[in-house]
Amino acid sequence: MIAAGAAIGVLGACAKAGVRREGSGVRETRVQPPDSGPGTPAPASPTPVSGPRLIVFLGTSLTAGLGLDPDQAFPAVIQRKLDSLGLPWRAVNAGVSGETSAGALRRIAWVLRERPGILVLETGANDMLRGLNLDSTRANLEALVRLARADDPGVTIVVAGMEAAPNLGPRYANEFRSLFSGLAAREHLPLIPFLLAGVGGVDSLNQADGIHPRAAGDRIVAENVWRVLGPLVTAGTEARGRRGTRGQP
Repeated sequence: MIAAGAAIGVLGACAKAGVRREGSGVRETRVQPPDSGPGTPAPASPTPVSGPRLIVFLGTSLTAGLGLDPDQAFPAVIQRKLDSLGLPWRAVNAGVSGETSAGALRRIAWVLRERPGILVLETGANDMLRGLNLDSTRANLEALVRLARADDPGVTIVVAGMEAAPNLGPRYANEFRSLFSGLAAREHLPLIPFLLAGVGGVDSLNQADGIHPRAAGDRIVAENVWRVLGPLVTAGTEARGRRGTRGQP
């Protein structure tokens, strides 16, 4: 574990690694959670078969699109991709700036009220920046998956991988990376290897602070996500269509 003060001092290096420090404010999203505990039930009714299925992006300001207009954040770019392909899915941006994996765990039950068909988990970068114990981060990630499956065994969970700041050393970097790749392997989940691939450290794709992506950067992030998400969405749409032809819910 690294000290919190040391983590704050590596912001410039994080920009090169593609890891952004989150702001202290909360960006308004389409999902506004209460301060609920991780075991809080989510007794919402399932989305009707006739309506669009939901892709919920549970994340930090990387998802919320800190510093961008809402329609420039990558979930909105994904929505335009879905619309252009005529796919009956709706992207829900549930990103909150500054959130750690523990914060995501506190609001997962509320987020699951949306009844997602696909849940994209993007959390953990702030744990690294704040020097939190990675064993705790690992446990939180596992609990997020466990609670999502308990709520709906049929939900598809996608893990968004992240990278650590390079000056934290190769041992820490490997351990941090394995939080996401290891979770995906153990739980048999689709993995986005590195959410900010092709964006982190590229000055022209980041805002003036060198940390947060510009709109052009988030379009690349959306492509990183779509490479994994696209086949899942297409398969889910086809499966739903087959159920519909048999008159099943």
